[in-house]
Amino acid sequence: MTKVLVSDPIDQAGIDILSQVAHVDVRTGLSEEELLGAITDYDALMVRSGTRVTAAVIDAAPHLKIIGRAGVGVDNVDVTAATRRGVLVVNSPEGNTIAAAEHALAMMLALTRNIPQAHASTMAGRWDRKRYLGNELYKKNLGVVGLGKIGAHVARIAQALGMVVLAHDPFISNARAQKLQVRLVELDALFEEADYITLHIPRTNETVNLVGDRLLQRMKPTARLINCARGGVVDETALADALCNNTIAGAAIDVYASEPLPAGSPLRSIRGNLILTPHLGASTAEAQASVAIDVAEQIRDVLLGLPARSAVNIPGLSPDLMEKLRAHLSLAEHLGHCISQLAGGNVQELEVRMQGELAAQPSQPLVTASLKGLLSSALGERINYVNAGLEARSRGIKVLEVKDEASRDYSGGSLQLICRSSSGLHQLTGAVFAGDELRITSVDSFPISVPPSNHMLFTRHRDMPGIIGRLGSLLGRHNVNIASMQVGRRIMRGDAVMVLSVDDPIPETLLDDITSIEGIREAHAVSL
Repeated sequence: MTKVLVSDPIDQAGIDILSQVAHVDVRTGLSEEELLGAITDYDALMVRSGTRVTAAVIDAAPHLKIIGRAGVGVDNVDVTAATRRGVLVVNSPEGNTIAAAEHALAMMLALTRNIPQAHASTMAGRWDRKRYLGNELYKKNLGVVGLGKIGAHVARIAQALGMVVLAHDPFISNARAQKLQVRLVELDALFEEADYITLHIPRTNETVNLVGDRLLQRMKPTARLINCARGGVVDETALADALCNNTIAGAAIDVYASEPLPAGSPLRSIRGNLILTPHLGASTAEAQASVAIDVAEQIRDVLLGLPARSAVNIPGLSPDLMEKLRAHLSLAEHLGHCISQLAGGNVQELEVRMQGELAAQPSQPLVTASLKGLLSSALGERINYVNAGLEARSRGIKVLEVKDEASRDYSGGSLQLICRSSSGLHQLTGAVFAGDELRITSVDSFPISVPPSNHMLFTRHRDMPGIIGRLGSLLGRHNVNIASMQVGRRIMRGDAVMVLSVDDPIPETLLDDITSIEGIREAHAVSL
């Protein structure tokens, strides 16, 4: 039976969903050594931020198909190792958007009105109204670093509070910024102009200690910094110095380079102008239920053979777009599988051409599906949508993507694969017809119209009388039943192709007898 290991606490709603399709074991607090021993028999692993899914853990799980992280970040998962092994990694990129944004706003309000300090003072019996004079957010400049879903939500709420929002995000277009009514600026300018700065960026090689001495020195002495994004993007020693020296007015931090925050952290020594919380950004009942349900549904779907909607190591597609492209993804995989068997020799290059209306769709998922089909003959179940591109690169297969909107041969567009191998060049074109019917529409530029089937025979022959009859007789003598047959030609009595759908696989030994028929130059048995 399919088995799922849940190694961090998650909402019961997620466990209930997983239980629909698998046996679920909840074993939290495992050490890495204990996890290495436990993971061997599981098909899926669901974690939060507590479990570190290392390359060693992934390598110890021969049956592992998917790792689900109930949250946004996947810092605790070795995505490269998972991709190399063909293991899907999914997360919940939107499940805690509201919770994280609201925590950043709460930290900003608490910081500007001295709420934690005032609370502690009042609880101690004092009445320090004059001491805790605050500042208003109204008409102040808020600098948002990272304008993704969380950053954009913070910007919208801040605007409702009357703040002026400027933002830095190199991957946001001017049109998107205008829609959000924010002003895009360079990072240095943002730190110089903003009265409040909130970070909403991932931790990457480029962002580690991004906010250090240089940027902190550019801030106004009255400015305040909020980080509820990822630990490590702020240099904590530099921040502690800036707070001690009154370089900036204050900071509110929810995430740290090392968690839990070490006892010796310089941030623990700061008094008065610093608020620290223990990574509470996603800690709402609503968010925990949302991310658990989101990731559990994706694990369930993958175990049932369906696509995941938020995979981090394959090209992402929205559910609506995935549904729209579903038939074309199937077509791409069938064409790739078919052309690999037609190619015969070592594949050197695959050109994927999206034609007509299909050229307007995202190309990478179609390329990935084509590569999965291309490599499936050689790698079987080892190849999937996750590792197809990596496997192709490791094999030195050159992959070309071409979009040709001018080609208008079929409504909805067509997909053409051109495969160059050591034995020559082959082309296959296909299209999706009404009712999501898949059709191969040309073979090596010869027009044809056949649906892909489990077992097929492709021939290249001279267009002459008697060939079809002789081939049919030969197959009949070997008890091969023909389900359908189509011939494609460009000119009378010239070259032609023939595609037969048969009930059973064509024995390899029969191909020599087929090519011995006068006029037949090539014969390829294809099983899908």
